Formats: sequence, C-alpha cells, structure tokens
Amino acid sequence: MSTYDLIVIGTGPGGYVCAIRAAQLGMKVAVVEKRKTKTHGGTCLNIGCIPSKALLYASEKLAEANHDLAALGVIVDTPKLDLPAMLKHKDDTVAANVNGIGFLFKKHKIESFFGLGEIKAPGEVEVTAEDGTKQTITARNIVIATGSDVTPLPGVEIDEQTIVSSTGALSLAEPPKDLLVVGAGVIGLELGSVWGRLGSNVTVVEFLDRILPGVDAEVGKQFQRILQKQGFTFQLGQKVSKIEKGKRLRVTIEPAAGGEASTLEADVVLVAIGRRPVTEGLGLEKIGVAMERGRVVIDDHFATNVAGVYALGDVVRGPMLAHKAEDEGLAVAEILAGQHGHVNYEAIPSVVYTSPEIASVGATEEELKARGIAYKVGKFPFTANGRARAMRQTDGFVKFLADAETDRVLGVHILGAGAGELIAEACLLIEFGGSSEDLARTSHAHPTLSEAMREAALAVEKRQIHM
Repeated sequence: MSTYDLIVIGTGPGGYVCAIRAAQLGMKVAVVEKRKTKTHGGTCLNIGCIPSKALLYASEKLAEANHDLAALGVIVDTPKLDLPAMLKHKDDTVAANVNGIGFLFKKHKIESFFGLGEIKAPGEVEVTAEDGTKQTITARNIVIATGSDVTPLPGVEIDEQTIVSSTGALSLAEPPKDLLVVGAGVIGLELGSVWGRLGSNVTVVEFLDRILPGVDAEVGKQFQRILQKQGFTFQLGQKVSKIEKGKRLRVTIEPAAGGEASTLEADVVLVAIGRRPVTEGLGLEKIGVAMERGRVVIDDHFATNVAGVYALGDVVRGPMLAHKAEDEGLAVAEILAGQHGHVNYEAIPSVVYTSPEIASVGATEEELKARGIAYKVGKFPFTANGRARAMRQTDGFVKFLADAETDRVLGVHILGAGAGELIAEACLLIEFGGSSEDLARTSHAHPTLSEAMREAALAVEKRQIHM
C-alpha cells in the first residue's frame, strides 16, 4: 500500500493543475486516471478543447483560401481538402499536449495510476486497472476532479458513426452532405462551423428560442445573423423527438411549446445538448459525500462534507470550463498547503471559438437588469477599427457594461476576430475592480484590434473618438 499527501482522481485541466501545484508546494502526489489510452489531460486535451481548436483553425484556413485571399491580392489555385492530413494535424496536436502533461508529472515526481479510482474510505482509494487487478493507495487528502461527459438525448442512441457526440464529430471520415446539430450551444456551433467550412450543409435545432443561452442577448442575435450568412440554418424553439436510421437519418422535430411535428433528413446528427458531471463508480454514496443535482456539494474551500475529500471542476457548481477548473486546481492545492487559494468567479471568461469569436466576462445586460443594477453601456464596432479593416475582419463589436454610479466594470462582451485573446484585458480589469475610465486612459498600440476595447471603454461616457 502506497501512501501520499494527496491523491487526485482525474487528470483533466483541474486535476493535473492541482497535482502539479501541490507537488510544487512540496507534497507527495499521486494521480488516478481511467482513460483507456493511458493519457492525461482529460476530455479537454484528448477529445475536447484541443482537438476541436485544431480543426477550427485548419478549417478557417481552408475557408480563407477559398473566399478571402483573392480580395487581398493573393491568387491561389482552388484549394482542396485533404481530410486525413487535417485529422493528422488534430491528432499530432493532441499528442503533443498530452505527452507534455506526462512529462510535467515526471518532472514533479507525480506518480500515475491508470484505472478506475473508487474512494473506499476517507484517505483510501482503490484503483481497478483495465485487466481487473486492484491496488490500494492512501493519502491525507483526496481531490475529485473527474470532469464531465456528454449529456445524452433521451431515446437516441449515439453510435459515433452517424449519430455522434462531440467525440465522433472530431473524427468523421468525410464531410457529411447534411449535418444536423441538436443544440445551439458552444460545442454545437463550433463543430458545426468546422464541418460547414469543409462543405456540409448545417442545420441547428435548438429547444430555446435563441442560440447560445447565457451569452449577452445582443451578441447572440448579431452572431446568429453572421452564421446564417455563413450558411447555417436554424430551427429555434424546436425539439428532436425521434431519429430513425435508414439510407439517411430521418429526424422528427416538433415545437417545444407543442404543435405539429415535421421531419428533416441528414447524413449525420451531432448531439450537443450539454454535459453532465462524471461521478459514477467513485464510491461517493458509500462514504456519504453530499450530492445535489448530480454534482458534488462543496464549501467555499472546495471541501466536501467528508473530511479530507475535496472536489473541483465540472463535478462541482459553476460553469463547465477548463480554465475555471484550472483556477480551482491551483486554489485547492494552495489551501491544502496552508495558503489562501481563491477563485474570483466574476473574472472567469468564456469563449466561443467560431469565426468570428465570441468572448465575455462578468455580467450580461439581462443579468444586470434582473438584479436591478443601474449600469451604463459603451459599444464600439469593428467596422470602425483600422486593423480590422486591414484584415477584412469587421464583423462584430465590443460592449462594456459599467456601474452607473461608480463606473466599475461589471461585464465585457466581444463579438469579433481575436475576441478570445482580447478578453484577457477585460478579465484583468475586473479582477482588480477597475473602471471603464481606467481602461480608457490606458494607451493601446495603433493599429490593433485592442483599440476597439479602449474605444468601447471611452464610449461608456460617450467620448469614443473614431465613431
């Protein structure tokens, strides 16, 4: 029986960051990972964030060559899709990232156990390997970081061939002629964008009457119009009630509010209606860990109700975001080392990696209205940004929301090229309790897309220069 200071179950972004930080702080650390490939990084690095971004980038290059280069004076022969090469780029990117985590574990002397980890008692984890052999390891503290999995569509079996989850959608053998996406959230729109650029006709069926629930409504409406120009078709306020297999897939949809059903045909259906926490097989019920709606209940220090057992990431409250889990991983490790680990949930950004991108941090207008908070709005469009014009990337805008009395920034929302990078400035501003005035008085290099951030901050007091 091996004894450690800390055992981390799950090595996705939250788990591996927690393990590495704990090792940096002098703890003897072990990790337990059930992935059959015996690779670390969880869903994000293996079959989620990283491979999808590789395909998004590659497909953007193809679309750029097809539609944009000629306007820049760059004439090329009609580009062709080499899907096996594109998928190899994706796989090589994944391998580089997961191998990097393995290297970091060795560097920090973190011991890896591959198999299903079950907490038999506080401080005791039994690891069942794929061949059925069992091994028990012990530690002063245990962290649950087992992440999330695809939420299934009731009555629909995912075969990862014609009815696929995000996993299968990353490895299709060819672009389907007609792709039907169930769910207009981040994953559905990102993967729909990939295959749309590669030649598929994309139809999105969404239960709600809008895309990207949770995103600022003004951003969502403009983005929907952009996607429609890119060839997306939307069926909003609709639900999928049945999928029948045949030569093609027959998808029955009906109004979410009730009404007459209709039928759509598709070659592939992508089910992307969300994700759910993975807690099965961990033995949580047996040791009495409190659960709520499938998630592990924790206090403000990430501790469960069972002494020595902590949890973070997708299995606990809050948005299911890799970087949120990473922040929590850092915080937990520092708390266990007697430091003051903390996460500011108001400063955690979210990004949709489509083209253009969407990025946001803090509150939306709808949330501020619901909370009765008086606020001011500053907006600036990329059509008025010199760098965006030079890049022919003028879709979208930057939107600042600031407290009407104190000018403290409450939320920033960006639709446009490079939004995922630009949002970091807003995160820093919110983290330090900054005002729109603070950013408005900060010099920004010219010409850059970031100047739109400054102009939107200036616009809070109606003093933008280039509009």
